[in-house]
Amino acid sequence: MSRVISPDRKVPVLYDPATIAARVEVLAGDIATALGPDLLAVAVLKGSFMFAADLLRALHRAGVAVEVDFMMLSSYQGRMHSSGQVTVERDITSRVEGRRVLLIDDILESGRTLAFAKDLLVARGAGSVDLCVLLDKPGHRVTTVTASFTGFACPDRFVVGYGMDVAHCFRELPYIGVLEA
Repeated sequence: MSRVISPDRKVPVLYDPATIAARVEVLAGDIATALGPDLLAVAVLKGSFMFAADLLRALHRAGVAVEVDFMMLSSYQGRMHSSGQVTVERDITSRVEGRRVLLIDDILESGRTLAFAKDLLVARGAGSVDLCVLLDKPGHRVTTVTASFTGFACPDRFVVGYGMDVAHCFRELPYIGVLEA
C-alpha cells in the first residue's frame, strides 16, 4: 500500500506536546471531580489512541479507577471529510448496563460519530454517558451532541498528529498540526 501523502511533508504546529500534556492533566482532574472514582472509559479508535492513553494515565494519577474498552467507528473512509454514514468496525465487549461511561474521542466535528456512539451506549443501558474530546470544532456540527469535557477549541482547519491522520499518515506526530492544502 503506498502512502497518499509524503511523510516528510512539514506540518505546522497548532498545539505542542507540552501544551497538550498540561491540558490532559487538567481534564483528568475535572473528570475525577465531576464523575467520581469509578468509570468505564470507551476510547473511539483509531484517532483517539494517543489522547486516550495519556488521559487514562492522568485519570489514574487523579485517583480514578478506570475500566477501559475500545470501539472503532468509521465515517471518513480515508477522506478528509465525513461520508455522513457511521459504521461500527469494532465493538466494545464490556457490559454497560447501569454504568457511568466516559466516551473518549479525538475530535468533535460534525457530531455524527459521537452521537451514534452515545446513542448506542445509552440504548444498551448505560447509566450515563459523558463525552470527552481533545478538540472541539463546532463549525461543521450537524447534531446537537456536545462534549462534557473538551481539551481545546479547534479552528476550522484540517488537523493531524497526536493520533489523528489523513489517509493513515501523520498519526505518529507528538503534536497537533494543521495540514495545509
